Amino acid sequence: MKRYILTGLCFFFVLVLPASWVAAENKIPAPPAGNLRYSITVTKFKNEAGWGGRWSVGDGMKTVMTNLLHESGWFIVLGDGEMRKAAMDEQDFAASGRTAQGKKTAKIGRMTPAQLLVRGSITHVQDDTGSGGGGLSFQGFSIGGSAGKAEMNVTIYLVDSETGQVKASTDVVGVSGKRGFTVGYHGGALGGLGGNFGGDEKDNVGKALEDAVGQAVLFLIKQLESIPWEGSVILVKGDKVIINRGSREGVTVGREFRVGAVEELVDPDTGEVLDSEMTEVGKIKVTKTKEKISYCVPVSGSGMAKGMSVFPMDR
Repeated sequence: MKRYILTGLCFFFVLVLPASWVAAENKIPAPPAGNLRYSITVTKFKNEAGWGGRWSVGDGMKTVMTNLLHESGWFIVLGDGEMRKAAMDEQDFAASGRTAQGKKTAKIGRMTPAQLLVRGSITHVQDDTGSGGGGLSFQGFSIGGSAGKAEMNVTIYLVDSETGQVKASTDVVGVSGKRGFTVGYHGGALGGLGGNFGGDEKDNVGKALEDAVGQAVLFLIKQLESIPWEGSVILVKGDKVIINRGSREGVTVGREFRVGAVEELVDPDTGEVLDSEMTEVGKIKVTKTKEKISYCVPVSGSGMAKGMSVFPMDR
């Protein structure tokens, strides 16, 4: 009898526990120690699927992906185009002389440039919505939950902001029935999203969007191995070398870099930079970091000068 009671209790707890407690969880991996970060921004995703609900699927994709990239710790995430334009408008307003001037005044020329751009298109949305409860809210709009299923097809492009060339692209298919991606949080922590976005509610298109974003972020992280990370020497004074990369970019004390002069190989017909060649003059080691700069000392070589390029030793 006791065995039957125990079995019944176990069966009861399996039934009533939230799916988020018992299902396998997809997680964005934490960046490794010493990970060097790139600045990135996400543009609005085009809704080419013709899907229309009570919320903008393109804006939703941009908002959730921006937040997930930021929470992942792999990137320096910048505001989207609308946010950056608003910042520039504020700078222009401050420069007009019609505001109080002081240390808090927005200054022109301080915007962080994006090295990488993410854009994409939502090419297909299938929302097999049935009646049911659950659901969540997004930016003040309601996404109904149900026992149905949704699928979202998204094409992702990673673009080099310097050349405008597509560095990588992929197609992902987000499915609402799959356990959603998280980076160790749920619900309201995800950029204005109410409800348990990482839990067990059947929110159809919202869950498909979450799954698609998680796959896209994993894809973007994998591309970093093939993208060169570079900094510049901004001051050489005695045995002190200062570079324009700091803790914001993931630079840590003890890290070593190669220093050298880089010559660009330019196509004489088009003016396009085809490649670059570096003549290494020495190596430096980081002794102190601030948010945007690092102080270093030479460990080998000589002839280091302002404007020379800096590359990590392991790339």
